[in-house]
Amino acid sequence: MASTMFSLASVTPSASISLQDNLKPKLKLGTSSQRAFPRKDFMKAKSNGQTTMAVAVNVSRFEGITMAPPDPILGVSEAFKADTNELKLNLGVGAYRTEDLQPYVLNVVKKAENLILERGENKEYLPIEGLAAFNKVTAELLFGKDNPVLQQQRVATIQGLSGTGSLRIAAALIERYFPGSKILISSPTWGNHKNIFNDARVPWSEYRYYDPKTVGLDFAGMIEDIKAAPEGSFILLHGCAHNPTGIDPTPEQWEKIADVIQEKNHIPFFDVAYQGFASGSLDEDASSVRMFAARGMELLVAQSYSKNLGLYGERIGAINVLCSSAYAATRVKSQLKRLARPMYSNPPIHGAKIVANVVGTPELFSEWKEEMEMMAGRIKSVRQKLYDSLSAKDKSGKDWSFILKQIGMFSFTGLNKAQSENMADKWHVYMTKDGRISLAGLSAAKCEYLADAIIDSYYNVS
Repeated sequence: MASTMFSLASVTPSASISLQDNLKPKLKLGTSSQRAFPRKDFMKAKSNGQTTMAVAVNVSRFEGITMAPPDPILGVSEAFKADTNELKLNLGVGAYRTEDLQPYVLNVVKKAENLILERGENKEYLPIEGLAAFNKVTAELLFGKDNPVLQQQRVATIQGLSGTGSLRIAAALIERYFPGSKILISSPTWGNHKNIFNDARVPWSEYRYYDPKTVGLDFAGMIEDIKAAPEGSFILLHGCAHNPTGIDPTPEQWEKIADVIQEKNHIPFFDVAYQGFASGSLDEDASSVRMFAARGMELLVAQSYSKNLGLYGERIGAINVLCSSAYAATRVKSQLKRLARPMYSNPPIHGAKIVANVVGTPELFSEWKEEMEMMAGRIKSVRQKLYDSLSAKDKSGKDWSFILKQIGMFSFTGLNKAQSENMADKWHVYMTKDGRISLAGLSAAKCEYLADAIIDSYYNVS
């Protein structure tokens, strides 16, 4: 802590104020100056009949650090918690809730945790690459157990800190070994994608994805922008249940996307955060990744188990790099480990053991698929009921069917920022400012109330 000494002789009040004004800082980070007098460290001395007072002032070296803006998604939950209205509804954060709008711990997760306790397993450090049993089953879940790319050992997999951490490791790999390469991300995309690539110093640009006129996919714009990207760019794709729009390409459109990426020698990079949670089928939700792999393309895939196993707080995921040879995969894995070591040293063990037990135990695996179908089914049912409520209440004839065409836990309502703010201010419905709502946080009992709020905001707020 830096200190500054000031000699204060006999001064008038006005002179004292002026002195304090002159001492206000013009600070840069890492420097110190006078701002206030937080401590009363005084030393008195007499000089020529006057009393001189010396003040030792401590000033933080961190004075120059500015306040960060609130997170646009997590800030929604904070506003929701502060609201005391009993009608309030939190549709901001993508977390599954029961019909009673309570957090849900899967029964299969409880059974997997009991297995860990019964076996008396320890809490020792994992290797840098994570739990071997987890890495094996997560790659099999993604590509298919009998996929040749696994039999040929062409996939480098390491455990990551859920989806975010896995994306961040991949971004560091791109920055280090593909310097200057650009990554294209959809417009719009998950709010943290830009933060991740900015922090890793990987340049990015956007490709068109959402068409506000149709509240659907701008497929022509997407293809045009991918074609226009510099050859060898990375193309970030949402494997299923696009966040925030809930709009996915059709199987035929995925084929065309793969054609263009191959023609331009781009590298596909999938973010798979909802496998099994979107359609209720693990295989169907991985079909886009498997189709690209079957074409012989090298690619990256980040995985997360936050949604499909409800392991939000366990921070469990993986980064997979499919290479053209086992030799290349071995080298890539060594560098992924090298990047992970100074970031977090090694990943957490508990969530990895849960996933390994669930996916690796046939009985638990079957039960998990049933629970995923139940969760996905509940979301589909409230999606249908919201559509029915909007269609019944809106007498203008507006077509709300885009809600049914979207998939997964989110729906892109088409509401703008002002309309979204009206949802919170007037109706106590909290959502992100881009018009996204999490249907996983909606109950059937609240669908009519939400429909009233959407109709009011859409027609009465510009």
